[in-house]
Amino acid sequence: MSNIVFVSPGKYIQGKDALHLIGKHVKSIAEKPLILSDDVVWDITKETIEASMREENLDYHYVPFNGEASLSEIKRVVNEGKDHQVDVVVGVGGGKTLDTAKAIANELHARVVIVPTTASTDAPTSALSVIYSDEGVFESYKFYHKNPDLVLVDTAVVAKAPARLFASGIADAMATWVEARATLKRNGDTMAGGKTSIAAKAIAKECEKTLFAYGIAAYQAVKKGLVTNHVEAVVEANTLLSGLGFESGGLAGAHAIHNGFTVLEGDIHHLTHGEKVAYGTLVQLLLELHSEDEMIKYIQFYRELGLPTTLRDMHLDDVSYEELLKVGEGATQEGETMKNLSPSIQAGDVASAILAVDQLSKQFVNK
Repeated sequence: MSNIVFVSPGKYIQGKDALHLIGKHVKSIAEKPLILSDDVVWDITKETIEASMREENLDYHYVPFNGEASLSEIKRVVNEGKDHQVDVVVGVGGGKTLDTAKAIANELHARVVIVPTTASTDAPTSALSVIYSDEGVFESYKFYHKNPDLVLVDTAVVAKAPARLFASGIADAMATWVEARATLKRNGDTMAGGKTSIAAKAIAKECEKTLFAYGIAAYQAVKKGLVTNHVEAVVEANTLLSGLGFESGGLAGAHAIHNGFTVLEGDIHHLTHGEKVAYGTLVQLLLELHSEDEMIKYIQFYRELGLPTTLRDMHLDDVSYEELLKVGEGATQEGETMKNLSPSIQAGDVASAILAVDQLSKQFVNK
């Protein structure tokens, strides 16, 4: 019988202008930081980070992120870290930057500080990375022996990121309770390597409750670049509650279907992680035989956030059934989290459910 396992980062800090104290926080755990960030994010955060590091007399080495959480990118930055003898990796940016930073720190046996500049995924708090090929196709999950030492979220920075990314984070977080609930029902294993704890169950449920209560208001505030109490609550749900809830609560169909979508070519790759997870969540709900009223509740919420609920929204209006079978094959392959929904689900079941969600959503939109 597997044990209950609950994991979390060493410390989580969230608030307006929290980034101004990053030097102090980094200095409390290490001395030679490597900072990984893409050029766009670095232009936004460089002045604040440099001033904070200078105030603490910390000399850092900056490495630009090339955009893909791939093994070759990890290896490239690991070599730079070795050359500069760094003892902490500071990832600043979105989900793929942060996943790469965690992998680099693991290879270097260094501490890791995670600084999300959007609330677009629940990746920041976890002890795992999603690894893609250099072309952006999902390859595997990479697991680590510990969670980040520190996750620092500056809500003033997050609120100024594109509102689409904020909505994407809500979509990713909305899958948390849906998937944890399925994992509990199947008595499946979580990403933390054990069974779902009472704590993880409570956190996952509170995550969805928070998003339904405050998600739309927070989204509207972020569209104006505002930090409100609604925004603070949803940032916490997107980042901390969803991060703890998915890792210690369990993944199931929604993320497996997301991973299946990555095998397709075309404009679907312009969608964010959360946008694809949103559609995957609807497919899981349909596979679970939820009522039409329950389905519409999610569809309406997603549409108010500008999230995809039809194949046209997914840039798949001309997709063939054969291509959807490939998505289903990817979602149900050995080692995927679909088993936490049901190991009996086949590729054809997924393909048919994708089409059925499209029909239901179009019916709602046409009304």
